[in-house]
Amino acid sequence: MFGPDIDPANISERELDEAARQGERMLAWLESAQEELRAVTGVGEGPSGHVRVTVDTDGLVLDVRYDRQALRMGSQDLAEETLAAVRSAAADARRRTHDLMREAIPGYDPARTESELERLLRPE
Repeated sequence: MFGPDIDPANISERELDEAARQGERMLAWLESAQEELRAVTGVGEGPSGHVRVTVDTDGLVLDVRYDRQALRMGSQDLAEETLAAVRSAAADARRRTHDLMREAIPGYDPARTESELERLLRPE
């Protein structure tokens, strides 16, 4: 999932050893990084910059800030601005999480990983 495609029927001793080492490194990092991953937050602003939102890695809104200009907006515009800021913050949290994963796991590709997980979890 994170490294080169290996044919299990033709795996060499060297490939098997490297896969084991990579697995051990990944598990060690995941154990030590739990705290770091939980601490990731994302920050986003609405298009006008008058709304600023902070979310955690699950997308839970931790903070919403409105500047004085935001308070002069109509309710519909303010709602749209807030939703855009939440979406931007969630995207920032995902990016930060993926950056941490890329640092720890050589060859980590979030899109490929998500696709592989969907394939594995898909009912047949």
